[in-house]
Amino acid sequence: MHSESQYYIMFGPDICGFGNNRLQVILYHQGKYHENNKTLKCRINKDTHLYTLILRPNATYEVKIDNQKVTTGELEDDWDFLPPRKIKDPYARKPRKWDERLQIEDPGDKKPEDWEDFEFIPDPEAKKPDDWNKTMDGEWEGPLIQNPKYKGHWKPRIIDNPNYQGEWIHPEIDNHKYKPDPTICHYHNISVLGLDLWQVKSGSIFDNFLLTNDEEFAEEVGNKTWGLRKAVEQQWRELYEEMEKKKEAEEAKKKRVKKQAREEDIWGLDEDEEDSEEDSEEEPEDDRQLQQDSAEGSSLGKREVHFDQKDEL
Repeated sequence: MHSESQYYIMFGPDICGFGNNRLQVILYHQGKYHENNKTLKCRINKDTHLYTLILRPNATYEVKIDNQKVTTGELEDDWDFLPPRKIKDPYARKPRKWDERLQIEDPGDKKPEDWEDFEFIPDPEAKKPDDWNKTMDGEWEGPLIQNPKYKGHWKPRIIDNPNYQGEWIHPEIDNHKYKPDPTICHYHNISVLGLDLWQVKSGSIFDNFLLTNDEEFAEEVGNKTWGLRKAVEQQWRELYEEMEKKKEAEEAKKKRVKKQAREEDIWGLDEDEEDSEEDSEEEPEDDRQLQQDSAEGSSLGKREVHFDQKDEL
């Protein structure tokens, strides 16, 4: 098998980073692979989970996680295996006078006569300069000031539309291209179960794959395998996380103490001691290396003498 091998069913969690979290249910039909139209989410936490897919002879299906139903339905409705049963009537048109407006502006509401719409008005106290030349300077316009009577942009009040007819729904007709197929997802000669794995982070585990035609038996096996381990697994995980937290807290405490000691050591005595300790740790290694070199040299010397004696003989 390889990445291009043909398959009938792809089922399982698909988790990639933070954006992709899907429970894939891909089925093969008439030379094409079809994904489920629903967005099924898988469980994202540090515990293992039990995933179950049920395909029934009556063209219905069910997906369960941890032996609990997540979704169910008909294969024709949730996969695009066949053309739709109904299509929009191509000759139907929405009437021109069809009113879909839920609310409208009150036609009887009128703006008050003293309503001020202008936020800025010409300064009434401003006067045109005496030396203003219309030919040279153009038409004189006084500076603008804030209108003290400004009330904002007036809008008529909103009322319910008495002629509201609701949203127009396009009528549908039977699709002449639709033909039921009783052989949907009737797979034969399933003899291989493969794993499509692609991960960039370690820690994924899986076991106990079961392919059967007995729903009750599948649920029973799940309860006797994963069902018996889940509580113990959770306890071990919580214990491990607690130990890791304590370890991190101890390391953080050591770092704080060391940092505080360095800040208080204004003469740098602790640094000299650390350097001396590091030198003392390195010295034995150097001594061992010298001893090894001398031992090798002596052995080589013995070999040379031995060869010379042999040559003389």
